[in-house]
Amino acid sequence: MSVTIENLCFSYGEKQVLDNINLSIQTGESVGIVGVSGGGKSTLLKLISGLYDIQSGIITVMGARTSANRRKNVSMVMQNLSLFPASIRDNITCGHEMVEVDILHACDAAQLSEWIATLPDGLDTFVGERGSKVSGGQAQRISIARAIAKNASAILLDEPTSALDNETGSAVIKALDELMKDKTVLHVSHRPEMLIGCDRVLHLDGGRLYVT
Repeated sequence: MSVTIENLCFSYGEKQVLDNINLSIQTGESVGIVGVSGGGKSTLLKLISGLYDIQSGIITVMGARTSANRRKNVSMVMQNLSLFPASIRDNITCGHEMVEVDILHACDAAQLSEWIATLPDGLDTFVGERGSKVSGGQAQRISIARAIAKNASAILLDEPTSALDNETGSAVIKALDELMKDKTVLHVSHRPEMLIGCDRVLHLDGGRLYVT
């Protein structure tokens, strides 16, 4: 199994948002989870990715159980992302050493290359504070390029196109298709139509997972 969740519970104070979650995802499988906004979908992804500490239960990603080691094995593309106040290049590499050909491949795959070619500073263009100098679609494709460059085994998608218009969303979806090739994918959304391509879709309701 690529991702295994056992008896996972999580609460914000007195409010329990995840109640005894159990899920196994095979390597290369694409699983969707649908549920209402605020129903715990994003919390689940943040626990899997190691951004939140587990309160109760076990999460294993490619054999890793600690938060730090799980983070190494996943890439996450979120709806409300924040870019670093740095260049496009640094936002893709996250400051790690990376050969130029791999950066350029990530840009090609994320549908960024044509836009970058029009910029006077190219990859070294500053994106502004919280990505203020780029559009929402460009910021989302930069985050996808970051995920492609990381080449993690598991991809976590949290409503990655819901804040984009149809034209921009189409370009991002093409980039996502490239990102998800041959990867284990967990995609959460409040819109069932966004999960049509998944191998199976589950429903998160009242803190519990159900087969739809």
